[in-house]
Amino acid sequence: MSIRPIDVARTDGGPQWVEAVGTPEGVEVWWDEPRPHEGGRRCVVRRLPDGTRVDALPAGWNARNRVVEYGGRSWRPLPGGGLVFTNWADQRLYRLDGGEPVPVTPAGEARYGDLYLPPGRDEVWAVRETGDVREIVAVPLSGVGPVRVVVEAQHFLMNPRLSPDGRHVCWIGWDHPNMPWDGTELCVAPLDDAGAAGAYEVVAGGPRESVTQAEWRDADSLYAVTDPTGWWNVHLVHRDGSCGRNLTPVELEFGHAPWKPGLATFAVADGRLVVVYGTADRRRLGVLDPETGALREVGGEATHWASTVSAVDGRAAAVAATPYTPLEVRLVDLDGGGHEVVSAPKPLPDRAVLPVPETVTIEGVHAHLYPPAGVRGPAPYVVFVHGGPTGHHPVMLDLEIAYFTSRGLGVAVVNYGGSTGYGRAYRERLRHRWGVVDVQDCARVARGLVELGLADAARIAVRGGSAGGWTTVAALVHSDVFAGGVAHYAITDPASWAAETHDFESRYLDGLIGPLPETRDRYTERSPLLHAGRASGPCLMLHGLEDAIVDVSQAERFVAELDRHGKRWALLTFPGEQHGWRREETIVAALEAELAFYGLVLGFDTPEVPPLKLEGKPLRAEEEE
Repeated sequence: MSIRPIDVARTDGGPQWVEAVGTPEGVEVWWDEPRPHEGGRRCVVRRLPDGTRVDALPAGWNARNRVVEYGGRSWRPLPGGGLVFTNWADQRLYRLDGGEPVPVTPAGEARYGDLYLPPGRDEVWAVRETGDVREIVAVPLSGVGPVRVVVEAQHFLMNPRLSPDGRHVCWIGWDHPNMPWDGTELCVAPLDDAGAAGAYEVVAGGPRESVTQAEWRDADSLYAVTDPTGWWNVHLVHRDGSCGRNLTPVELEFGHAPWKPGLATFAVADGRLVVVYGTADRRRLGVLDPETGALREVGGEATHWASTVSAVDGRAAAVAATPYTPLEVRLVDLDGGGHEVVSAPKPLPDRAVLPVPETVTIEGVHAHLYPPAGVRGPAPYVVFVHGGPTGHHPVMLDLEIAYFTSRGLGVAVVNYGGSTGYGRAYRERLRHRWGVVDVQDCARVARGLVELGLADAARIAVRGGSAGGWTTVAALVHSDVFAGGVAHYAITDPASWAAETHDFESRYLDGLIGPLPETRDRYTERSPLLHAGRASGPCLMLHGLEDAIVDVSQAERFVAELDRHGKRWALLTFPGEQHGWRREETIVAALEAELAFYGLVLGFDTPEVPPLKLEGKPLRAEEEE
C-alpha cells in the first residue's frame, strides 16, 4: 500500500496560533489551520465548550499577513466571541462580530502582524510595517479614531505587552545585521498620558544574546526566554534591569528561532508557567513552578510540541504531533494530565504504512532516519534538508516523507550544524560557513548510511526547500555524493539573492557567509550558480511565481547554467504560489514530479505519476574543453 499525493495535500501544514479562552460555560479553544482545498487560505476555527467546532472566519477570508514576509500572529479572539484579524488580500485589520468583517485600519501599503489585545483597552496592538519601517501601534477596535504609535525604536519589533498596572510597555527589538536568534533586546518603557512609550531601558539581551519571548509576571518583573548561557532558558527579569535569575538552568531549549513574530513557547497560568522545551529530537510540554524550578512533564506520548501555547482555568491549549499523528490542537489538563484532541481529525493511512523514525548522530551530526518499506539491504535514499537554515526538522508524522518511504525510498532528515534545538554552539557551527558545514554534514550522513549498510552509494539523492534548496544545489556542485537533487524555491546565488531579497533577511548572509564586499570571494567560491558545471547529477527545480523571498530568477539562472554545461535539469513553476506550497493542486503536482525525478535518477519505475522530461544534453568531451 502506498500513500497518494492527495493524502499528503490534505494533511499538509497544521494549526499555527492557538488561544484558550475562559467562559462561564467552560474553556473555548481557538486556532487557525490551512485549507489547501480552499486555495490555501488560513481559516480561524473556534471550538466551543460543548465540543462544537465552527469556522470563525467566513469563506473567502484568509487570516494571514506579510509582516517580515513570513507573517506574524494574525488574529485574536475578542470578548463575546468576536474576532480581529489581518486579511491576506489587502493586509488590513478587520473586526468580525457576526456578518461580514469590517475594516478597522485604512487602506494603504501598511501590513499588520503580531496582534495583541492589551487588557482593559478597547484596542488591538500590532506591529505595523510600512515599507521597511516598523512601529508598534494601537488600533481602535471600533474603527473610529486615529491609529496611535506606541513604540518607535529598533528596526525590527515584536512581542508588545502592557504591564498589569497599565503604566509600562515591553517589547523585543533588534537591528541589522543581527537576526533575532543572534541578538535581540528586551526593552521596557513608561507610557505617557497619550499612550506612547518614553525613553526605554534594555533589561535583557544584547548583541550576542537572543530574547525570543517575554510576559509580565507583575508590574515590576517579567518572565523572558533568553540564552546568555548558550541555551534558550526561562529567566526572571526585573523591570529596573537589576539582576534576575535563570529558572531553568539546563541544557535544553525553551525557545525557538522567531521567524514569525508572535510565536510562544510559554504561557503564564495562575502563578505557574506552561512551557514547550527539549531538543529537536523531542520537544515536550511541561509545567514549571517559577519559585522552586520544579518542572513536570505533561506532554504524554507526543514527540513534538509546536511553538504556540495558551493557558486558562487550569487548562493549556497547544499543538502536538507524534510519528503517527499529524499536528493537532490539544487541550491539556495541567493538574490531571489528561489530553483531549479538539481539532478535527484528518484521514490517515494505516499505521503499518508509516515509517518508524530513528534518531541518530553520525559523526556529530544529528539526523532522523525513516526506513523504506519492503526493502532489504542497501536501498535508494533521499537526504531531506530543512529550510531556514536556522531551523530544524522535528520528529513527527510527515506524510511527505511517508509518501516516499511507502514506495521503497529511505529518507534521512539531517539537522545539520546551524540547526536550532541543540543550543547556540551547534547553531553557530554554520556561522560564516553556510554552503560548507551544511553540505559536509549532509554528505557525512549519506556516507554513514552507506557504511551502515542502509543506503546504496550510487542511489542517494538530496532535496530541500528555500535554504534547504540552497544546500541541495550546493551539495550537487560541491560534493560527489549525490546522484541528483530536488530544490524547492531555492537560493542558487547568494550575492544576487542578498541584493534582491526582502528587508528581514537582507543582512542574514553577513552571519552565514560574511559581510559584503569584504568577503565577496566566499560568495564566489560557494555559489552553486557559478559552479553549475560541477553538478554531480541532474536537478529538478520547483518555484512559485509570486515568491517575494526568493525570486524565481534564482531557479531560472541556475538551470540556464546547468544547460550551458551540458547538465540535465527540469524546472516547474507555479502561478499563484509564494514561498512554500499552499494549494492542493500544487502540492500534488510537486510530489508527483519529485517522485518521477527520483525514478529517473535512482533507477526505478514510476507508472503512477506523469512522466518528467529532463532537459539538457550532455556535452561531448571536446565541447567541454
